[in-house]
Amino acid sequence: MASEEASLRALESLMTEFFHSCTTNERKREIEELLNNFAQQIGAWQHCIYFLSNTRNEYVMMYNLTVFENLINKMWLGVPSQDKMEIRSCLPKLLLAHHKTMPYFIRNKLCKVIVDIGRQDWPMFYHDFFSSTLQLIQAPSTTPLGLIMLKTTSEELACPREDLSVARKEELRKLLLDQVPAVLGLLTGILETIWDKNSVTAATPPPSPTSGNSGDLLSSLLQAPLAAKLLNQPIPILDPESEQVCSLALDCLTHLFSWIPLSTSITPTLLTTIFHFARFGCDTRAKKLVAVNGNGHNNNLMPERGKLGVLAMSCINELMSKNCVPVEFEEYLLRMFQQTFYLLQKITKENNAHSIKSRLEELEESYVEKFTDFLRLFVSVHLRRIESNSQFPVVEFLGLLFKYTFHQPSHEGYFSCLDIWTIFLDYLTSKIKSRLADRDEVLNRYKGALVMLLTEVLHRVQFRYNQAQLEELDDETLDDDQQTEWQRYLRQSLEVVAKVMELLPSHAFSTIFPILQDNLEVYLGLQQFVVTTGQVHRLNITAENDCRRLHCSLRDLSSLLQTSGRLAEYFIGDVFAGRFNDALRVVERLVEVTSYGSQIKLYDMETAVPSVLKPDLIDVHAQSLAALQAYSHWLAQFYSEVQRQNPDQFVSLISTTMEATAPLISSKVPEKLLLSACHLLLSLATTIRPVFLVRIRAVQKIFDRITDGSARQLPQEGKVLVCRALSNMLLLPWPNLPESEQQWAGRSTNHTNLISTLTREYRQLKDSAGLSQSKVALGATKAIVQDTLSILRYIVENVSGEVTKSRQICYQSLQESVQVSLALFPVFIHQPGITDEMLSFFLTLFQGLRVQMGVPFTEQIIQTFLNMFTREQLAESILEEGSGGCRVVEKFLKILQVVVQEPGQAFKPFLPSIISLCMEQVYPIVAERSSPDVKMELFELLYQILHNNWRFFFKSSVLASVQRGTAEEPMENEAQFVSAMQAFGQSFLQPDIQIFKQNLFYLETLNTKHKLYHKKIFRTTMLFQFVNVLLQVLVHKSHDLLQEEIGIAVYNMASVDFSSFYAAFLPHFLANCDGVDSNQRTVLGRNFKMDRDLPSFTQSVHRLVNDLRYYRLCNGSLPPGTIKL
Repeated sequence: MASEEASLRALESLMTEFFHSCTTNERKREIEELLNNFAQQIGAWQHCIYFLSNTRNEYVMMYNLTVFENLINKMWLGVPSQDKMEIRSCLPKLLLAHHKTMPYFIRNKLCKVIVDIGRQDWPMFYHDFFSSTLQLIQAPSTTPLGLIMLKTTSEELACPREDLSVARKEELRKLLLDQVPAVLGLLTGILETIWDKNSVTAATPPPSPTSGNSGDLLSSLLQAPLAAKLLNQPIPILDPESEQVCSLALDCLTHLFSWIPLSTSITPTLLTTIFHFARFGCDTRAKKLVAVNGNGHNNNLMPERGKLGVLAMSCINELMSKNCVPVEFEEYLLRMFQQTFYLLQKITKENNAHSIKSRLEELEESYVEKFTDFLRLFVSVHLRRIESNSQFPVVEFLGLLFKYTFHQPSHEGYFSCLDIWTIFLDYLTSKIKSRLADRDEVLNRYKGALVMLLTEVLHRVQFRYNQAQLEELDDETLDDDQQTEWQRYLRQSLEVVAKVMELLPSHAFSTIFPILQDNLEVYLGLQQFVVTTGQVHRLNITAENDCRRLHCSLRDLSSLLQTSGRLAEYFIGDVFAGRFNDALRVVERLVEVTSYGSQIKLYDMETAVPSVLKPDLIDVHAQSLAALQAYSHWLAQFYSEVQRQNPDQFVSLISTTMEATAPLISSKVPEKLLLSACHLLLSLATTIRPVFLVRIRAVQKIFDRITDGSARQLPQEGKVLVCRALSNMLLLPWPNLPESEQQWAGRSTNHTNLISTLTREYRQLKDSAGLSQSKVALGATKAIVQDTLSILRYIVENVSGEVTKSRQICYQSLQESVQVSLALFPVFIHQPGITDEMLSFFLTLFQGLRVQMGVPFTEQIIQTFLNMFTREQLAESILEEGSGGCRVVEKFLKILQVVVQEPGQAFKPFLPSIISLCMEQVYPIVAERSSPDVKMELFELLYQILHNNWRFFFKSSVLASVQRGTAEEPMENEAQFVSAMQAFGQSFLQPDIQIFKQNLFYLETLNTKHKLYHKKIFRTTMLFQFVNVLLQVLVHKSHDLLQEEIGIAVYNMASVDFSSFYAAFLPHFLANCDGVDSNQRTVLGRNFKMDRDLPSFTQSVHRLVNDLRYYRLCNGSLPPGTIKL
């Protein structure tokens, strides 16, 4: 005993030293080695029992429990049965004796260690494991401890980790399911007893302002008077011990519900009891902290009473999230909805003492979140199931959801509720589309709710009604989606407005247009306040209150312009004629407002509060242009209707728009406004394509500005947009006109002149290419190359899907620039920034103008690239610091992808060179690099070579295959095919999950399209190598996210020859599995059922993988010299 006492003191001293701030890392390593050696000793656990019983040092306790955890989870098989019996006996006694004095984290760890033993030994060797837990729960003094044990058991046994065989996992699940009715009955009893014991039912108190059911909106829900009466009882005041027990019981239920299937074991009594506790969250008086003193040893702060409400809602949501509902459980579900909506009604009830918003603010924040989660689950998962039930008034529910949504205390809460409305509107839209017969009846049922929703959402985005809250939103910091908090708020609101517009177009329009008109009147009336002094224009509104009102009105006008733009799609297509007048009113107002803004140059106005009003004026002008751009498809449809009859109204709209837009394309205009004008110009040229566009005086001025060089000062993005627009005016065919009226000759000449002007400096580089490559000269050259080629690239992209004539004219104009690019390429091969831009340009040319370039010139380009990208050049680019060089190689490989996908024989002669480049030059450089750079493009190129040039490897036609029957088809270029397959195989041994996923998909696609796995060369020399690699990947868990995809691929490969798989491959695979003995191999083989359907086969694969890992874990933990029977 004395020696054990001394050992304990030494251990305490070591642990204290280990965690002391002055201990060096070297000394820590020495102590760690000492402790690990002690833990590995046979019989160390006996000392640990003594240490645990006799120490107060938390570090020592935790260390000893870690020794037990390691013993049970990794070495249990090798522990003598007598020792196991003693451990199973000692640890529960220790827990029982000290659970009230231990720190809570030590107690929880000890519970987990005992549960770990049960996981291994229950029921065969530890038959009273579960029954003793239930006994702990039933004894009042140990109820909290029993509940902790029960939750830990649920966590560790219902969803165990991999250190168990599949058979044991299934056994544990079945054993636990057998216990479910008893466990749920016990937990129901505990919660009911505490509620009843603390309820005051004898005396009837006066009705409180927050209770009472008289005249309730949802009184029809609670059919049973008893249920309504029970739910209206005052909430009991619980003592701290009862509160702790209820918290633990609800926590247990939440975890149990995560895996228990919905069944009659979950009784109405239990559900009602949980709802009683959910009321704690609605009780604003429940906000208090209770200090709980265990036994004088440790003081814990118990959570607020509101926490019980949060835990109860977690239980409810766990049940709600289950989509698969048995018929017998549907009635229970209805009861759950009824009771939850009773709570919702309670939360959203207005009275003199509290507004709804102030009540929501007083509630626990996490309770409101849980309640919102419940509403989302109800609408997304169960509404379709419950909507037709006469006992559930959906329209009244929507009324409550409306109140709940628009009284949320936080923006995040409001966003979450808008998401719920979006789900509901999507559901309603799809329902109406599938039930055209009673469409009006369905719509009328919900019309009131939709009208209220639309009105209130529009109110919420207007500063006129909601300035204080909207000013709080950040409009500067961009989030991950590249939008500010204000932009996100507006966008989510507009999505709801748009969805209502789709359902109620006339009503939505008649609601939105007058609000737009009101704000436009203010904006259009600003002209009377403009004072001009010499060259300076000033907005003569100076009173603080007037400035504030103008700020709100301009912000609202900006939002409403965005709203009208968002709704443009609901005026086109089949409804064009029916809604023509409404759309025309909007477009006429938009043209008027853009014209007005450009005429009086509000963007250039001096104001009393320039930091606020100037950005507002610029934003309104930019949004009016953007809204008009959104109607370009409507204008295109309008043009096609009136083109041959009476186009005057349309011509007037377009001409006025251009007169308003052209002056804004200037470097003196704020960039936000300039870019909006450029985008509108591009849409006019690309989507609408009026014949007369080029003849408009304002457009001709833009042409002049580009050709005389005065547009040089434009920002690059604006310049690219303008050049694309001008090119499209000349290249894109005019709608609804025959070829003879397209005036291609004149347009071709104009386009050649335009491109000639744009590329003048670039084409001159050819003459100076051999000259200075100093840093200054290179910088200037790089700017010219990037600016010019980015414009040309977009011009080519715009015609890539157009008629042949457009592409011919485009290539004629570009021809000299293309040849200059090819001549310059070798000069700048060592400058990744320049070659990257050149290759981007060539890639776009190959994608859009292959035919126009012609085979000889295309061959010349490919040959130039193949010659330039030597192995040394590839290595220099790929291994260069930074990703610039890699991007160049990736672009080159993308060009080759386009080449190998080309049908016909023109580029087939390049195939051997391309394959050689891939396998002999690029692949050896990237194969061993961990970085995915270049690999993705390389493997896509290999896939495209195989997929689009299958007959390069397998010559025969389909007919020949059919005639030959099962005889093998001849193969060509076998070495190249094998090397490509080896590269795919090698990629499965590397850690990058994206490449693994991509390449697995490519192999599966080649099998689907070309029967890859069935080809003799693959079947006889590679098939089972691939299966072996994929199984090893599963065993090593290196790509666990792709388990399902790997399982399917293994099935597709095995299904080529199931007989060989079961008779030859599987025994060979098991025979070569190290870390398992012959008996275990036999069991693994026997458990792999010889099924030939996909679900059963993949289940067997995952069972094999799991059990193989389990056996290795067991065998690795046995002490040396152990005899396995």
